[in-house]
This record gives sequence, C-alpha cells and structure tokens, in this order.
Amino acid sequence: MAITIKSAREIELMRESCRLLSEVHDRLKEAIKPGISTYEINALGERLIRGYGCEPNFLNYNGYPASICVSVNDEVVHGIPKKERILEEGDIVSLDAGLIYKGYHSDAARTYPVGTVSADVQQLMDVTRQSFFEGIKFARAGCHLYDISRAIDAYASKFGYGIVRDLVGHGIGTHLHEDPQIPNFKQWRKGIKLQPGMTLAIEPMINLGTYEVGWLDDDWTVVTADGLPSAHYENTVLVTEGDPEILTLPAGAKG
Repeated sequence: MAITIKSAREIELMRESCRLLSEVHDRLKEAIKPGISTYEINALGERLIRGYGCEPNFLNYNGYPASICVSVNDEVVHGIPKKERILEEGDIVSLDAGLIYKGYHSDAARTYPVGTVSADVQQLMDVTRQSFFEGIKFARAGCHLYDISRAIDAYASKFGYGIVRDLVGHGIGTHLHEDPQIPNFKQWRKGIKLQPGMTLAIEPMINLGTYEVGWLDDDWTVVTADGLPSAHYENTVLVTEGDPEILTLPAGAKG
C-alpha cells in the first residue's frame, strides 16, 4: 500500500475521527479502578464509539473479537477483554482503541495505573509516554522517518528498558494500517523523507525488562518474554511544515 498524502478535506475528517477517539479515551480513563473487568472496559468503549455514530475499527479486524484492546501488566498489546479478568490495585492496563468516522480511521493507546503502582512501574509509564514526545520532535516535513525511531530509542534506552521490535507504528487514513511502518528502535537507514499531509500512528511499546515478546495461544495477546510489565503510548499525528499536530490530543484532551 502506497503512502498517502491527505488533502485538506481528508485532514478535517481525520481531525474529527481523532477528536472523538480522544473523548472515548478520556471516558475510559475515568472508568479504570480496581474491581472493573476488562470486558466491562471494552463494552463501555464500544458503546461510546457507537454513540458518536462511528464504528470501532478493531472489532473483527483480521478476526480480533473486541472493540478495545485491553492489555494488563506483562501483556504488551492486543489483550482480549474477558469477564473473568478483573483489574486489581497495583496493576497497569493499556487501552488501545480506534474508530472510523466517515471512512477515516483514528488510533491511540494509553497505559494507566490501577490505583497506586510501584515507583519503577510508574517510571516505565512516564518514560514510554515521553519517548513518544521525543520521537515526534522529528515528525515534520524535511525530516526522515527513522529520525523518529532513533529519538524514541535514544530516550528509552537511557533507562535500560527493552524496546519492542516485533511490533511497530504505521501510517493511517482510510485504512487502519497504511504504509509506512514506523519502528520504535534505531534503524541504520534514514527512511523516507516526511511530507506535509502524512498521517502517522506513532506508538512506543516499552518493556521494563527484555525487548523480547511472545504470543499467547489465542494468537492475539502479545506478552513480555520475562513476565515483566510493559507500557504502550500512541497517538495519530499529522506531519506539517512546522510542529506536528497530535490529532488524538486536541485541546482539552487528557492523554
């Protein structure tokens, strides 16, 4: 699939898709507390998305059975919500969600503490989030794609964390996953030159221990190889001539 440059009209549609998704995330964040099930989180997310007249783009995507990916502790991404999976004090939970508005996709992820978490886990979440912001300093016209990758790697590596290599960010637009792929670790090439109108889903996935991961028997849930916690932070970003526009973090959003 070729890299797409969005027109002014398409950018406006993506802005609205992403604005609505940011509201979904704000509402989901308020629901995170000990005692809630991952199933209930998914049900709330789907209800909110459909309440905006939109479609959840994860539901049935390549067979994924839910609308919100809910990943707990050592689950990196693509956790499948279950009634019996109850969040407990001290857990962390990553929510990855997206929706379709008038044919245009949005995608964003957040990792939240459940009650109070240990200092080392809080630092992991903080560093993962900040690594995104370090990366998007280079999400601007004239920079190269892998400038983003190098910046994420350089920041997260200072803390000795494992940067997931088996999963990457991606372009986004009329499809959930478009070119280009966006690694979160250093590349030895420059990659493509970024142009205004590109829309990118940039999503560091950072582990407290090793970067290595494995898949559970459900063929979806990705877990850390050493069982240590993982954090995930993602936004849909518009490349401009100047500073990038974080479409899933409009004014007033809490992400």
